Amino acid sequence: MAYLEFDHVSFGFGNGHDKYPVLADANLAVEENEFVAIIGYSGSGKSTVMSLLAGLLHPDRGTVRLHGDQIGPPGPDRGIVFQNYSLLPWLTVHGNIELAVRQVFPQYSTEQREDWIQHYVDLVSLTGSEQKKPNELSGGMRQRLSLARTLSMQPEVLLLDEPLSALDAITRATLQDEITRLWSQDKRTVVMNTNDVDEALLMADRIVPLTPGPAATFGPSFPVPLPRPRNRATLNFDPEFKRLRNEVTQYMLSLHESHEDEQSTGVSLPDVQPISLDKAPSIQVHVA
Repeated sequence: MAYLEFDHVSFGFGNGHDKYPVLADANLAVEENEFVAIIGYSGSGKSTVMSLLAGLLHPDRGTVRLHGDQIGPPGPDRGIVFQNYSLLPWLTVHGNIELAVRQVFPQYSTEQREDWIQHYVDLVSLTGSEQKKPNELSGGMRQRLSLARTLSMQPEVLLLDEPLSALDAITRATLQDEITRLWSQDKRTVVMNTNDVDEALLMADRIVPLTPGPAATFGPSFPVPLPRPRNRATLNFDPEFKRLRNEVTQYMLSLHESHEDEQSTGVSLPDVQPISLDKAPSIQVHVA
């Protein structure tokens, strides 16, 4: 039995006949401490998958399970890092993390709590920014704070909902390395959404494509046997990396082309002919 799984999950938004089918009969199995990247086009339902894993949504049919038990409401066993940071703007770096720590570890003494908070501030390289508020931080620093807050809860499963897509290339590369380093130090089961094939190959143990919606489902898995640690500077020269990138890219392109064919419809255009300027009546302008 898989550690984390989707078992024939279907989900849609709306009611009755107007319901929009987001997922249809989706199956996914993730092993303990595995790093899985779900890759798909925008609008395919990746965020819905994360919300179902987190317990923020409930499937219409099928079951979502964690170590064999049906997933219940959101809890500290599943920590999620959102694309838009979701920080409390009136709290400092320290305060945002402290709020999570107080909820999950109410038994900690003041000294224990402070040490715990500082550990995660240091872990994501925000030392010295403890008293800054989110509006005083760069985008990359906010995302690191969001990550630190989630990690401080010690979740069994870390859910990353395209956390790097809004960042500039340099910050994105830095955080890719940061997340991979943290995962290698303190192994957790990680499920990450991305639409970047190179990012998935750099970070994940396995890539699972999500077909285009509506009624999306999971495609065949692509294991990533590249040795760790992975260096982006040398990966581009690795034949296995090139093969995997080409294989995944071609599969995603085939999904897109198939989806375009299914969605295309013939449209009859009116028979409108342009006016010939040679035969157009002349216009005379008289200036008084």
